[in-house]
Amino acid sequence: MSFHPLVSDIAWGSWRLCEAGAAPRERIDAALEAGFTLFDTADIYGEPSHGFGAAETLLGQALRERPCLRDRICLATKGGIRPGIPYDSSRAYLLDALDGSLRRLGVERIDLYQIHRRDWLTAPDELAATLDDMITSGKIGAVGLSNYAPSEAAALHAFIGAPTRSTQVEFSLWQPQPLHDGTLDDAMTRRAAVLAWSPLGGGRLEQCAAPLAKALRALGTQHGVDDAAIALAWVMAHPARPIPIVGSQAPERIRRAADARRVVWTRQDWYTLLEAATGQPLP
Repeated sequence: MSFHPLVSDIAWGSWRLCEAGAAPRERIDAALEAGFTLFDTADIYGEPSHGFGAAETLLGQALRERPCLRDRICLATKGGIRPGIPYDSSRAYLLDALDGSLRRLGVERIDLYQIHRRDWLTAPDELAATLDDMITSGKIGAVGLSNYAPSEAAALHAFIGAPTRSTQVEFSLWQPQPLHDGTLDDAMTRRAAVLAWSPLGGGRLEQCAAPLAKALRALGTQHGVDDAAIALAWVMAHPARPIPIVGSQAPERIRRAADARRVVWTRQDWYTLLEAATGQPLP
């Protein structure tokens, strides 16, 4: 599942990079100190308050300020969403979107280019030809899909020459559906990386139900880590080896996320958390 030598077991996401707080450089340094070398962004990140492409622009500025950073990270971005359209994977749009991302990021090549969401009005053979041409052009190193159902991905795979190297999906204790809908099984079959967005449930960690909160706290005490690290480690324990995308923009929280690597699971503990999260006993 390694589409790039710098793919780390935990990724850092910049969808909130435009928020006030620490300077982008501090956040990037915290991610690198934590061993997170897969940087995930998208051209839509920054909307609506900061404008289309704002997160890519900020990340690009940081890369230009320190050119040495580019060789230390696997750079991933996404395209295919535009406010008001909303989804467009047509050839003309995606080729223009890719050039826009390259320009904002200030790079000549993006390591992983992902289709952000399925555009049902673009035929899979058209999209496949576009993605193959992107790779042939040298502007991207690998193709990935985001928020695609296995059946949708299969339609694309019937036409594309270059294999899709990753699937990005919401996966967490709060959204365990990929366990059941074939997403993780499909990724393992194709040896594709799984990038798990919102691995902490979109901020629901502090609001989780009492049984889950109690289970997280108990395991955190046992392993000497915080609740967030336990939740991230739960995602990482699946044999598909999902890569959680840490979206925090606070340097200290970014660093603490690395504690997820310290957790050693038993089957009982992993399934106990799943039951606590769903509120349903396993059959």
